[in-house]
Amino acid sequence: MSPSLYDRHFWVILAAGVGLGVLGVLLAVWGNPQNSGICVSCFIENSSGALGLHDNERMQYLRPELIGFVLGSIFCASVFREFRSRGGSAPLARLVSGVFLIVGSAVFIGCPIKLFLRLTAGDLTAIAGVVGLFAGVWLGLQGLARGIDLGRTEDERGATGLLVPAGFVLLLVFLLARPAFIFFSERGSAAQHAPLMISLLVGLLLGALAQRSRFCITGSVRDGLLMGSRSPLFWGFFAFLLGAFGTNLVMGRFSFGFYGQPGAHLEHLWSFLGMLLVGWLSVLIGGCPFRQLIKAGEGDADAGLAVVGMLLGGGLVQSWGIAATAAGVTLAGKVSVLVGLAFVLGLSLLFRDRTA
Repeated sequence: MSPSLYDRHFWVILAAGVGLGVLGVLLAVWGNPQNSGICVSCFIENSSGALGLHDNERMQYLRPELIGFVLGSIFCASVFREFRSRGGSAPLARLVSGVFLIVGSAVFIGCPIKLFLRLTAGDLTAIAGVVGLFAGVWLGLQGLARGIDLGRTEDERGATGLLVPAGFVLLLVFLLARPAFIFFSERGSAAQHAPLMISLLVGLLLGALAQRSRFCITGSVRDGLLMGSRSPLFWGFFAFLLGAFGTNLVMGRFSFGFYGQPGAHLEHLWSFLGMLLVGWLSVLIGGCPFRQLIKAGEGDADAGLAVVGMLLGGGLVQSWGIAATAAGVTLAGKVSVLVGLAFVLGLSLLFRDRTA
């Protein structure tokens, strides 16, 4: 049975999916790199560089969209009285998981959102990543069914949940004031960006919609595998694909094929394994990189630690040569993905409830 058309939440999910798809393409039209109108992992790498966590001069820019995602989430959560400081669920494991979310994404060259933006633009190299993501989500579900549990988050006293949103307010100040210790690329992909206010407003809108709808790419895949068309998130995901595909066609951004695709490589095995790592981890920690930002805005300190881990990972994948390029995947990238898979396997063994 499909979700009720009279369910208001269902329409919010559809709005979040359509908005993410349409605006994800339009941001590229307005100046962001092609097929990367929205890419959380790319934005994290850019922002890590702007903060001096790596020295790649082509990847340094405080992306306003990231700031908008978190601030839109906390604004919406506060208005609807859903902001709640909470945490305490395997914090160190979540911090390291954040690092490996970026490792897997960097080897594929894109987060789950960019994965499907590339696919809906005709990039056939994304197919290996799609298969990997679905496989990773399936593995994560098998783990949950066998009792793998990182623990429950508990309400926390004080303002712990405000720390990450406050950090993003500070990043907004840095973005507007441009102090000398914040770096901005003058060439390369980080120098390609939509106008600041447009990017920030899009981020705020999508952050608010994602907070209200709980929309998440890996969450949609998870619910689709579990419930099929009965899941509202399944229909939100379909709306996302349809919105992105239609906008790509209308804007002349559709280019079908394997070769000459922007921000892509032809090492399909490593695209598969990179997204396998991202999908598997996302299920275990409760959301993809985009969802971690939204949850951090709601006061989830565990998601906040994953976000901190992602920022650290954004620095490491550039400083250590882990990130793939159009030329292919580096040896460091291949080794890092294998280490990441070993980490998530170990995590699954350590946090398995033996009584389940």
